[in-house]
Amino acid sequence: MAEQLKMTRKEKIAAGIPKEPKRKKAYAEALKEQKADEIRVELRNFRSSARKMRMVVDQIRKREVFDAMNVLKLTNRAAAPAAARLLKSGIASLEEKREDERVDVGTHYVKEAFVDAARMLKRLSPAPQGRAHLIRKRYCHVTLVLDRIPETDE
Repeated sequence: MAEQLKMTRKEKIAAGIPKEPKRKKAYAEALKEQKADEIRVELRNFRSSARKMRMVVDQIRKREVFDAMNVLKLTNRAAAPAAARLLKSGIASLEEKREDERVDVGTHYVKEAFVDAARMLKRLSPAPQGRAHLIRKRYCHVTLVLDRIPETDE
C-alpha cells in the first residue's frame, strides 16, 4: 500500500488538483438538487385560527394530490375550500414549472403540510359594570409542499 503524501495548497495548485468544496457547500448543493422537483405554495394571513385549519390540513398530509382534492371536497369545514384552492394553486405552479405540460396529479403527493399562527386582531367587547372583554380574531399561514412520488423497485 502506497503512502499518501500530504501536499500543501501551493503544491496542489501547481499539480492542477482542484480544490474540494467545503462540506457546507456540498450539503447546500445536495439540498438544492433534492428540492428541484418540489413546489412550495403558501397561503398567508387566512382568516381562521391555526387550530381549525390544522384539522383540515392534517387530513391531506402524505396523500396523493388527487386523493387530497377529493378529501377536501368532502370535508365539511369552513377552512377546506381555502386549502383546496391552495392545492389547485400548487398544481398550477407545477404545470408552469414544467413548461405548460399537463401534470398527472396521480404522480405527485403532498410531501409536507403545516399551519402556523399569524397576526391577531384584538377587539374590545363591552361587559357589565364598565368592564371590557378582549376578543381575539386569529389568522394563520398555510404551507403545502408538493413533490413527485418516489418510484419503488418491486
